[in-house]
Amino acid sequence: MNTQIQIEFDKVKEMWSALALTGYAKEQIADAQIILDERELRKALRDTTDSKDMIERLGNPPLQNVTEIRDILDIAAKGDCLTPYQLERVEKVLVAVERLTDYLIRAKQYNNPLAFYDENLDPLSELKDEINTQIRNEAVVDRATKELFDIRNRIAVLEDGMKQKAEQIIRSNKECMADSYYTVRNGRVCVPVKKEYKYKIAGSVIDKSSTGSTFFVEPLTVAKYFDELQLLRVDEENEVCRILYTLTVSVADCIPIMEENIKMIEKLDLIFSKGKLSIDLCATEPEINTDRTIKLVKARHPLMDMTVNVPLDFDIGDDIRGIVITGPNTGGKTVAIKTVMLNCYMAQCGLHVTCEHADICMNSGYLCDIGDGQNLSENLSTFSAHIKNVLDILGRVNRDSLVIMDELGSGTDPAEGMGIAVSILEELRKSEANFLVTTHYPEIKEYASKTEHILNARMTFDKDTLRPTYRMVIGEAGESCAFYIAQKLGMPDRMLKVAVEAAYGKDAVCDIKLSDGQEKNTSYKGTGKIVKIKKNNNTAPNLTVKYEIGDSVVVYPDKKIGIVCEPVNEKGILRVQVADRKFYINHKRVKLKVSAKELYPEDYDLSIVFDSVKNRKIRHDQERKLTDEVIVYDAGE
Repeated sequence: MNTQIQIEFDKVKEMWSALALTGYAKEQIADAQIILDERELRKALRDTTDSKDMIERLGNPPLQNVTEIRDILDIAAKGDCLTPYQLERVEKVLVAVERLTDYLIRAKQYNNPLAFYDENLDPLSELKDEINTQIRNEAVVDRATKELFDIRNRIAVLEDGMKQKAEQIIRSNKECMADSYYTVRNGRVCVPVKKEYKYKIAGSVIDKSSTGSTFFVEPLTVAKYFDELQLLRVDEENEVCRILYTLTVSVADCIPIMEENIKMIEKLDLIFSKGKLSIDLCATEPEINTDRTIKLVKARHPLMDMTVNVPLDFDIGDDIRGIVITGPNTGGKTVAIKTVMLNCYMAQCGLHVTCEHADICMNSGYLCDIGDGQNLSENLSTFSAHIKNVLDILGRVNRDSLVIMDELGSGTDPAEGMGIAVSILEELRKSEANFLVTTHYPEIKEYASKTEHILNARMTFDKDTLRPTYRMVIGEAGESCAFYIAQKLGMPDRMLKVAVEAAYGKDAVCDIKLSDGQEKNTSYKGTGKIVKIKKNNNTAPNLTVKYEIGDSVVVYPDKKIGIVCEPVNEKGILRVQVADRKFYINHKRVKLKVSAKELYPEDYDLSIVFDSVKNRKIRHDQERKLTDEVIVYDAGE
């Protein structure tokens, strides 16, 4: 796995890169790796300290992105002519060099070693002034040369003369004009002439309106000016090209010096970005040693909020090579080991560390196993991923390595996982590398307490508030606090006894303090009550009102008056006629208004109400004799 990503150094590099200006510095930051040469590392850390001191005293240096200027210098080196825009970019870089030189000179009063980089910068003042006097707003200025000034003055006089001639013609021929002002078409000054007068004005038709009613004519007197103007414009273009080529040659002659200036700006940008990062993180310069000793005082994780982060004290070295950290879940074990390795990694990259004080040894490699590492594409389980990563670490570890492993031996059977964890620790011990591991296994705590060169450490836990304090105590083994937390949160004694006995045996039950007095019986209240459907052998609906044919009822929700034409069936459905329409409806949606007994005389033939005359006649015939006629109900019935 990528160590930088696992310990979150990639996120630190994102912060670092955002503080750089040049493309070169950003590329160097993206490719940043640990420095293995002690002399080079001490120089890098000293540069970070000096840049931080200079920024705090004089503010941010006047640096700028010089990536574009390299392409411009390549154009000049090939002999191609630079544009006014490109020449202005050259001037801006030279201005930045001049300001940076002044900034470094001011820093010499503080005896800052970085201040003497000014000797490697050359502002090329003559070239800068030459460009500044001849190029402005991405164009060659009128007074760049006397020749250009004279040409442009004559052009201005001719253009003014053309306009005056055009206005004179318009005034003299008002009746012929479609408008009272001249216009410019295809670069020529024209007068707007009505279609019927186009031959009255001597000149050339240059354009006409979309309707064809107006012709734009260039008068002959104006055309004479135009021909002379074109010649002057050619002279102007030639003079501008001569000026640009002259400046381009001047730039080409200074390319070696310009390249040195650019390299120095890029180098200083990288150095000052480290100083800016140190200021943003409130970091300090670490001491460096090669004695395999790491000592961090009030170390912080650089990506955590300073107001929330709990500082960490850590010490390893001399006769101790490994630390086994135990403690409750969410107690900060993983953050602790990340904090140690990330600060060490930053220091070996030439950066300041987020500690009050730090003495850090150089490491030949940083090896870590953090996270479950599951990979569905490779069909790796959590345990398989751990083992694959651990074997890779053991294949690369040596005496000068720093190793961290999180939840050693997790992801499999506890007994087997514990055995594998002990074997891994033994291999790390034999390698003589510095290592930190986190675990919950009590057997590993015991192993660490009895094994030479290894110490236990614990993350403290506030038993009153049931919250972790995120503080590490080296030399003491921690506990998971699971039974204590469960008891504080109300787990019954009988359950605690079963849990302790299952974990540590019957003899350990007496070691846990149970609650005073007789334990109350637990009543299993559940989270709610299920309401079942009451079974009824009688499938017929339970009606409070027996509806009969002819009953007058109110139909809800419209409250319309209807007549029952079929009684309620076994499903509680009856048929009602409202106006000329018959339909089926649930008995719960009707209410008795007047019963049929009150509405009709006894033995009243209700078919008169519901049947048509035709159907009544057919029914009458069917009762008397055999007939082929059939009673037909329409769709509404």
